Amino acid sequence: MSSSAPSEPHPKGRPGNTRIALICAAVFVAMVGAAFAAVPLYRLFCQATGFGGTVSRADAAPTRILDRKVAVRFDTNVRGLPWKFVTEQVSQDIRIGDTGLAFFKVTNTSDKVLTGRAAYNVVPEQAAAYFRKLECFCFIDQTLRPGQSVDFPVVYFIDPRFAEDSETKGASEITLSYTFFPVENSPVAPAT
Repeated sequence: MSSSAPSEPHPKGRPGNTRIALICAAVFVAMVGAAFAAVPLYRLFCQATGFGGTVSRADAAPTRILDRKVAVRFDTNVRGLPWKFVTEQVSQDIRIGDTGLAFFKVTNTSDKVLTGRAAYNVVPEQAAAYFRKLECFCFIDQTLRPGQSVDFPVVYFIDPRFAEDSETKGASEITLSYTFFPVENSPVAPAT
């Protein structure tokens, strides 16, 4: 018969418990960090790929301009703000690769200072990867005083690769749609 001697407790506690606690803390910190990074990372992904009709930004216009034209239609919407938001043109015919300029006007019709932010998308979604903006008011907080109107320009182009892609080469119309939303946690000040 063999007898086993009882194991003596480790004087400083079990080393495995400390390691498990550190791993759990690291996982928790990583998950919180991922939650905060999710929205900006998703936005970057969408802008890079055109996913969900998201338009990407460009630093410069293309040097190649095609003879083929595409009708670009503009759509404006407001959700949760007492603002009037209109486009100064319903559509533009633009040559692929050429730079277009469109103007949008927003008016605060309330008696309060309000802040909004415009999000956008492109239809058909396949065209989003080729619809590029050089200047845009989107994803930037816009604060308007009561009764104030502001004109916003959008400078854009359609990448010439649009005409080569099998999913977009036959498309003759693109719709650029903007929607203004209230900025959460923005102060609402009374009119002065």
